[in-house]
Amino acid sequence: MAAVRPVRLLGDPVLRTDCDPVRAFDASLHRLVDDMFATLTQQRGAGLAANQIGVPLRLFVYDCNDDKGRRHTGLVANPRLVEADGELLVEDEGCLSFPGHRFPTPRHARAVVEGQGRDGEPVRVEGTGYFARCLQHETDHLNGKVYIDTLKGPVRKDALRAVRELR
Repeated sequence: MAAVRPVRLLGDPVLRTDCDPVRAFDASLHRLVDDMFATLTQQRGAGLAANQIGVPLRLFVYDCNDDKGRRHTGLVANPRLVEADGELLVEDEGCLSFPGHRFPTPRHARAVVEGQGRDGEPVRVEGTGYFARCLQHETDHLNGKVYIDTLKGPVRKDALRAVRELR
């Protein structure tokens, strides 16, 4: 039975961790993936990185639509963002680890992530629109980055002020 796990909030050091590679594609990993999907569903998110629930592994799950309204659901272990191109879109973005806040965030309109699937098989995931945003956001998490790191100017100041208010 999958368990909903608490989402770590901005300020937790695990969110600034460069995560370790997934090495074992076993029953333990499958339980973690199931827990991540249960947590993502309960939180009504588009994506969730393992470190957001306190597990510093290079793994994320997603359940979101692309720019054509097509739903994409899956996971990527050991992801590498191999392409991020197209128009740079600035749209409101949020994060389960920074609830209640959304800031205009620049992301490329298209992204491709390569990595491994649930059983270690090679996967290549391509997304456009909101799904591309999700792939970039979740890969950043696994590199110890959060979306406010990409902000600039007054928007960044507003975001950092909101972070201080969390504490």
